[in-house]
Amino acid sequence: MSPPDVNTGTGPEVQRPLPTDALIVVPMRNMVLFPEVVLPVTVGRPSSVAAIQQAVREQRQIVLLLQRDPQNNEPAPDDLHRVGTVANILRYMTSPEGGHHIVCQGVQRFRISEFVEGYPFLLARGLHLAEPTTGGPEVEARFLVLRNQIREVFDLLPQAPPELRQTVEATASPGLMADLAATYLDAEPAEKQGLLETVDLVPRLDRVTRLLAHRLEVLRLSAEIGKQTKASLDTRQREVLLREQMAAIQRELGEEGSNKQELADLEKAIGAAKMPAEVETVARKELRRLQRTPEAAAEYGMIRTYLDILIELPWAPPESKDIDIAEARRVLDADHFGLEKIKQRIVEYLAVRKLAPEGKAPILCFVGPPGVGKTSLGQSIARAMGRKFVRVSLGGVHDEAEIRGHRRTYVGAMPGNIIQAIRKAGARDCVMMLDEIDKMGAGIHGDPSAAMLEVLDPEQNSTFRDNYLDVPFDLSRIVFITTANMLETIPGPLRDRMEIISLSSYTAGEKLQIAKRYLVRRQLEANGLKPDQVEFEDAALSRIIESYTREAGVRSLEREIGRVLRHIAVEVAQGTTGSRRVDVALVEKILGAPRFENEIAMRSTVPGVATGLAWTPVGGDILFIEATRAAGNGKLMLTGQLGEVMRESAQAALSLVKSMAATLKIDAASFDKSDIHVHVPAGATPKDGPSAGVAMFMALTSLLTGRTVRSDTAMTGEISLRGLVLPVGGIKEKVVAAAAAGIKRVMLPARNKRDYDDIPEEVRNALEFIWLERVDDAVAQGLQP
Repeated sequence: MSPPDVNTGTGPEVQRPLPTDALIVVPMRNMVLFPEVVLPVTVGRPSSVAAIQQAVREQRQIVLLLQRDPQNNEPAPDDLHRVGTVANILRYMTSPEGGHHIVCQGVQRFRISEFVEGYPFLLARGLHLAEPTTGGPEVEARFLVLRNQIREVFDLLPQAPPELRQTVEATASPGLMADLAATYLDAEPAEKQGLLETVDLVPRLDRVTRLLAHRLEVLRLSAEIGKQTKASLDTRQREVLLREQMAAIQRELGEEGSNKQELADLEKAIGAAKMPAEVETVARKELRRLQRTPEAAAEYGMIRTYLDILIELPWAPPESKDIDIAEARRVLDADHFGLEKIKQRIVEYLAVRKLAPEGKAPILCFVGPPGVGKTSLGQSIARAMGRKFVRVSLGGVHDEAEIRGHRRTYVGAMPGNIIQAIRKAGARDCVMMLDEIDKMGAGIHGDPSAAMLEVLDPEQNSTFRDNYLDVPFDLSRIVFITTANMLETIPGPLRDRMEIISLSSYTAGEKLQIAKRYLVRRQLEANGLKPDQVEFEDAALSRIIESYTREAGVRSLEREIGRVLRHIAVEVAQGTTGSRRVDVALVEKILGAPRFENEIAMRSTVPGVATGLAWTPVGGDILFIEATRAAGNGKLMLTGQLGEVMRESAQAALSLVKSMAATLKIDAASFDKSDIHVHVPAGATPKDGPSAGVAMFMALTSLLTGRTVRSDTAMTGEISLRGLVLPVGGIKEKVVAAAAAGIKRVMLPARNKRDYDDIPEEVRNALEFIWLERVDDAVAQGLQP
């Protein structure tokens, strides 16, 4: 044997000479070398590198043995098989990365009898197993079968190297042919080790033939599938071909794919979802589509998502829950102060639901300014009924698909907000709050308020059809509650489907009680303070309400209380104070100068100024009508961003004053010699509506008669050219605002007496009410002598 090409690196040499009758052992993780076969081997373990380098130095043969456990990094003699292959090292190389590689040629089978200890690598003595030379018909027949099998493999594998085909054709030894076939056979290392340990020719040829027969069957089947899929292939991409091949292989093997258990779980879940018969039919049809669809296809994910949503929806009829009316009253009283009529209506609603749970319940719509507790009322109703609460915000929604969902044909399609909220709640009888229903807007994608008609109609919503689900879903057991700040922007057909419940502004007394009961406690928790560290005086809370906030609800009030508590939190955190009592002086020190002041007397002590009452989306307010005149030719000027209706109201007031000039003792000739200017501050705020008619009439009368309007009196009402005072809306909000501003007397249209009971009792007790049939009543009661 010629010496190999040696590059031994810096491996350590063995000081003690090796026994001449022992061979160096190199353990192999996953490779089996057969006699007469040349294969490259990569060596990584330090002991194996030392063994290879020693064999190269001494030009000795080595024995390649297969490990029983390929994960074992330091195999002992007991961890190795006893039969291996003696091999010559033809070439030894090291790579620049530090790897060690050899090319070796198998020589003969070798059975280990004993291992030699005391060396840095494994040495073993044993018996060389010679290749049997027996022939006979049995060996010849098996040899021919094996050769034919190998030729068929080459025919089915056109990419096989030609040199390998030539080597096989030139091989005349049955044993060598079996070893060559075993080397290149796609088999497990354990199977190849079994072939190596089979020395007798007949059993060895039988085992190789069986393994080749299995491999041939797979190759034939692959070729047949390839022909079938090629026949159905037109211009589709290679990816589609591979998917069809995979599906065909799975069908031939009797498997429906790796998701068999997943599909079985889906089928079980569909049966347990208690869907209506129509919905279950659709779900099972989609499941059959899913079973025929490859997992890699885009449609697979779409169908799977659809089925998941169908399964998660609460289809089963909800269990009827008994409503405790007394408990409902207690919950409402605990969560909200005041609002007695609202609470009474909610209790009536709950009582009807208790007596007729299957009945068609009305849709409640809470309308009122911001911060008066519309959303929290919905949460209280859910608590009182013992049901889950979900909130759907409709503010800014301008796409019909937000309500009805998208068609499943679109990428990223999903159900609408209604179905998604029900899925989140997991209950078909939840309380669903549709917030800010007045702020929906139509866009290029349809009108969502039109889509809400079906949702909020008790006669239709039992068969609500979402575009994504495309099956009917029963919404009739859901308690729908909507909220809005103003009714004018809600379309008429939609407003007609709801029962309107108005929540008006809070009085100063109600705000004080709300602050003491809820707001202070909530802000203490939010700012990390304990109740014993801060105590609010009633006068301090009243000062915040009167001088630092002017609103219908209590949101600004809560913010200002939070500002005071944060200031105290700094002192507590620094350790400068243990507890504080909040009085008026401390409030003024922390919040600064008052933002709102009482300017009634100052602005009403001159002729030509009248105090009117106005309604705004955030509650009532007072406004001042100012009139003055200068030399001119009888023109009327109007300023203050007045709307068209309000401008016409001013013109009607002037005409009425002119027609009553004699009664009011006004010189009729003065109208032609002077220009009259009517201004309504604040000039930056748009104003409109007919309800300032009385106030404009009184301002003009005061100006032209020189008599001032009483500074403690405010008024509202529309006027006609006949001098009648006509009714207006928003009486409760206007009167509450008048009381908050320090007014003592209010003049209201007599036909608005029906609204008197809606005014809070503390406000009724604080004000004097004057009911006007005609403007003459206003002149008699409103002007100073």
